[in-house]
Amino acid sequence: MKKAKSLYEAYKHGIPLLLYMVLYLTWFAWLEKNVTKGYHVIHMAADDYIPFCEVFVVPYFLWFFYVSAVVVYLFFKDKQDYRRVCTFLFTGMTIFLLISTLWPNGHHLRPPVMPRDNIFTSMVAFLWKTDTPTNLWPSIHVFNSLGAHFAVMRCRSLADKKGIRIGSFILALSIILSTVLIKQHSVFDVITGLLMGGAMYVLVYRRDLIAVGRAQRDPDKRTPQIG
Repeated sequence: MKKAKSLYEAYKHGIPLLLYMVLYLTWFAWLEKNVTKGYHVIHMAADDYIPFCEVFVVPYFLWFFYVSAVVVYLFFKDKQDYRRVCTFLFTGMTIFLLISTLWPNGHHLRPPVMPRDNIFTSMVAFLWKTDTPTNLWPSIHVFNSLGAHFAVMRCRSLADKKGIRIGSFILALSIILSTVLIKQHSVFDVITGLLMGGAMYVLVYRRDLIAVGRAQRDPDKRTPQIG
């Protein structure tokens, strides 16, 4: 009994993550099933000048591993930074769900026929088959990539891991570029995702709402600022 209680105390901070993922995946699945027509078309002139580059489907898929790896690492390594990254991600993902529900959106950027036949175009075709060109704004791939990279850069235990920090930047940038290069998003989705990510960085890391909230509840648990 004591062992079970100690395990619960050690890992109970993961409960909100599990509950939120159930909510998010259920809500997103509903959107993908029900919001398939009658949506507002998102398009910018810049979209027409961006080439289709199927090889970028690789970093696009790596996004799932990248964001998950950062969250899991912080879950075990630093509860405070874990709470920060979860606050960052959950806020943006909830805003995305609300926008998609109240203002359905999509695009017509996908080419009708694949320009080439190779393993990467096959991967893109699989992606397009499972992911409709709707519910796109703002880009969660962009927003969450920023959130993961910010978390890596602000993590105390990774402060001296230059290779990891550089690798995180390269991967985050590749994922952001992939969203337009494989025609998953409009430039507008990317710009707004970047802006929203910048705003959340100020709130979560510069203003440090998590530390402020904890300090108000318990003044003895103030945490030092870094960066």
